[in-house]
Amino acid sequence: MPVRLYDTARRGIFPIEAGPIVTLYSCGITPYDSAHLGHAAVYLTFDILQRRLRDLGHGTRCVRNVTDVDDDILRKARELGVHYLDLAAAQIAVFDAQMDALGLLPCYAEPRATSAISEILTLIGATLASGHAYEAGGAVYFDTSSFSSFGEVIHLDRAAMLELAAEHGGNVDDPFKRDPLDFVLWQPSLADEPSWESRWGPGRPGWHIECSALALRELGETVDVHGGGRDLVFPHHECETAQSESVTGRPFVRHWLHHGLVGLDGVKMSKSLGNLVFVADLLKLAEPAAARLALLDHHYRTDWEWHDEDLRRAVDRLERWRSGTGGDGQAGLDEVRAALDDDLDTVGALRVLDACAQSGESVTAATALLGVSL
Repeated sequence: MPVRLYDTARRGIFPIEAGPIVTLYSCGITPYDSAHLGHAAVYLTFDILQRRLRDLGHGTRCVRNVTDVDDDILRKARELGVHYLDLAAAQIAVFDAQMDALGLLPCYAEPRATSAISEILTLIGATLASGHAYEAGGAVYFDTSSFSSFGEVIHLDRAAMLELAAEHGGNVDDPFKRDPLDFVLWQPSLADEPSWESRWGPGRPGWHIECSALALRELGETVDVHGGGRDLVFPHHECETAQSESVTGRPFVRHWLHHGLVGLDGVKMSKSLGNLVFVADLLKLAEPAAARLALLDHHYRTDWEWHDEDLRRAVDRLERWRSGTGGDGQAGLDEVRAALDDDLDTVGALRVLDACAQSGESVTAATALLGVSL
């Protein structure tokens, strides 16, 4: 049986339908601060999916972008008095080292938004030429009324979409927009911000257009699996879909995968709120394999809250697994495979291995599939 995943747009669990090579795109970091557990949980989910797909004989190409130019990183660089690209380079190095420590497979590509300015300009030009965008106030906006499928990823009414757009920097009160749900493709830069020349005047790209340009450049017109945290469904992934499909005329994504939100003290972890547990914190307290298991002990689609007990439980679990020495190391492997095929049920997979270890059996093959070396 193929791997079956919940698809956000279709609102159900469906098999991944792909060829020998499965293409994946995971929305990556904006490198202005350290990665927290919410980030790590998303990227670990894509890592587990890749491992099972490879176990089934597929090749995988996973692209994880770096948003190295947007409002957040420019604001932080301004506060610190450093060049935004220097800030990005420092944070990317830290992030890559932490993901490597957690045992994540290397990405097929980890492109930066600033590497795709020419592709972004071409894509915006094509969007204008196809009648799906307009110029106003020195900016270029996507005309959501021109795309009849707008809203079919999130499945919310207009009022709810407006509320989410306002929460996520959509600037719904922009007087130059024809409709508050329209979104920026190109915008004038402030005096101290980076700027590139374009046919519409000097400026910089909007947030959503960066991922479309990178996905199309690295993986082609249709991506097999695309996703990120659930807070990206709208507006980011909805807008990506609209601008991509309006130009290519083809489905942008076959399967939308979205991760639940990770909280602390009853509130979603957020850099803006500062209620964060950083990956670096966990790596100081326990070995990386334990940190990895602590994250895997929550189903990717559920919202969950971090507790220090999660890490202590993972340390104890590793010790029990390592005590199992009986058999050939294959114990639980088929059951773990079946759990992962069932919407990446990592929680069920861990329970299988607990039972095997309690019986004294070695589980090295199954833990290797989960990216954990005993």
